[in-house]
Amino acid sequence: MDLELQINQDIKDAMRAQDKEKLESLRAVKAAILLEKTKEGGSGTLSEETQMQLLNRLIKQRKEAADIYKTQNADVLYHKEMLQAEHIQVYLPKALSAEELEMAIISIIQETEAQSAKDMGKVMGIASKKLLGKAEGKAIADMVKKCLS
Repeated sequence: MDLELQINQDIKDAMRAQDKEKLESLRAVKAAILLEKTKEGGSGTLSEETQMQLLNRLIKQRKEAADIYKTQNADVLYHKEMLQAEHIQVYLPKALSAEELEMAIISIIQETEAQSAKDMGKVMGIASKKLLGKAEGKAIADMVKKCLS
């Protein structure tokens, strides 16, 4: 099912269930989708890759805000941001385990015939696209460095 349709359906379900936290999270996702679709130069539709990038960006924003709240001992706001991140995470593919990520990176390294750390950019370009939504960029980069060294 299309992400936007799924979000709209889940908003209706959250409204019926009177789940205010989930409703707030889903409305933020819907707003981000609408902004992305209507931005200047946009085609009015979003590719799956763009949708995954958008969701990852929203989750990253929530986690960064939560870290700030945690350092300021604002536990209520911290938990609210983490809960929103969890609600958004549902729409991303299941995250890869460390072993699965390593196997995927090794496969990409063999595919690109990368030999050393000099080839990291080539591997990262392909890995970022193939593993979009399945692993964080930092985790991908760390694993590529490990496998190429």
